[in-house]
Amino acid sequence: MAFFPLATFPSQQGSVTALVILLVLAIFWKLDLLATLLNLKAFREEMPETLKEIWTPKNYAQSRSYMAANAKFSIVEHSVSFAILLAFWFFGGFGWWDDLTRQWLPDAPLWRGLLWIAGLAGGQYLLHLPMGIYQTFGIEESFGFNQTTVATFVSDQCKSLLLSIVLGAPLLSALLWIFSHIEFAWLWAWLFFSAFQLLMMWLAPAVILPLFHRFTPMPDGELRQAIEAMAQRCDFPVAGLFVMDGSKRSSKANAFFTGLGKNKKIALFDTLIEKHSTEELVAILAHEIGHFRCRHIPQRLIAAILQSAVLFYLVGLCTDPNGGFSRMLFDAFDVREISPHVGLLLFGILFSPVSRLLGIASNAWSRRHEFEADAYAAKHCGSPHALITALKKLSTDNLSHPSPHRLRVVLDYSHPPLVERLAALSRI
Repeated sequence: MAFFPLATFPSQQGSVTALVILLVLAIFWKLDLLATLLNLKAFREEMPETLKEIWTPKNYAQSRSYMAANAKFSIVEHSVSFAILLAFWFFGGFGWWDDLTRQWLPDAPLWRGLLWIAGLAGGQYLLHLPMGIYQTFGIEESFGFNQTTVATFVSDQCKSLLLSIVLGAPLLSALLWIFSHIEFAWLWAWLFFSAFQLLMMWLAPAVILPLFHRFTPMPDGELRQAIEAMAQRCDFPVAGLFVMDGSKRSSKANAFFTGLGKNKKIALFDTLIEKHSTEELVAILAHEIGHFRCRHIPQRLIAAILQSAVLFYLVGLCTDPNGGFSRMLFDAFDVREISPHVGLLLFGILFSPVSRLLGIASNAWSRRHEFEADAYAAKHCGSPHALITALKKLSTDNLSHPSPHRLRVVLDYSHPPLVERLAALSRI
């Protein structure tokens, strides 16, 4: 095992590639750290005048403490993850694990690839599990959000691992086989992955979500009648209205709809129903319907599919056994033989900073869609008042950052900050 792979690369190009990758990863780690620190500073100790009609002093102080706790946790989590990656890389872990699995399974490349990825994924899961436990039973518990029992947490972890095996293993096996046996592998892998994504969009609400949550048909009454009237007014096909037991895990509230075509189902968290009036709930759902009527969902789906085509083309470059780029990449991580399973994971490391750049454009597009959906809801509710009230409640109940720093918004916010949404609604 190499102590420091930069000293063991078989080519100078590999060393240069490693230095470039390291520099890029470090820059984006520092960028995220800077955004977190600036976001902390943006949450001023004294409540601004513009927020006094939205927040109580108590809620504002709680939100500031909650944001500070999460920011500190995020800094530690990202720093530890980055340090683990560098340590494993610099001590030659990728090449060592590849050599070891080749000794164990010399004549079974598909099983070797699954074992190689499963070993690294399992190690990462175990290293991050304590952080997940602390976030759930430490931070979320101390601010009154956590409703998850230890039994529920363990059950969720077991179900998630089982789903990873049942769904992830066949998907990964198919991709590894395609990249090992088929010409123009990236194209066929992209088509297969796109079909799998569409299947999951249909399968998730019917099979996967019920494994974790209980969905109860919404009883007849004022709320159901108001929602059905809004859906009919908006020409939104509803196959079912359900209440989800979100309170089993958190006191935070949400609502969503799932399904394809005319088989759309609306689900409201029980915590959302508990905290909001019928008028506010209808406004929230009108916002979600606005995404459907404004064609946001198919736009995002098409963009995601086209983006994945580019990504799989790049994966093809990373896994090409005769490619110059793949050779430099494998040298940079001290892996001797080019293989699809190692190439997939190395591409994932390279894609981390690229995804941040793509996320800037994607989040900006998403924030624009949120403004459009807000405007749609205000129009079809006859007034923006109900949605404004609902957004204020959601923000204060969830202890959201009322005025996040612009860098944090640009990097990570798929929804506009509360103040901007309220200002846009007030102009309608």
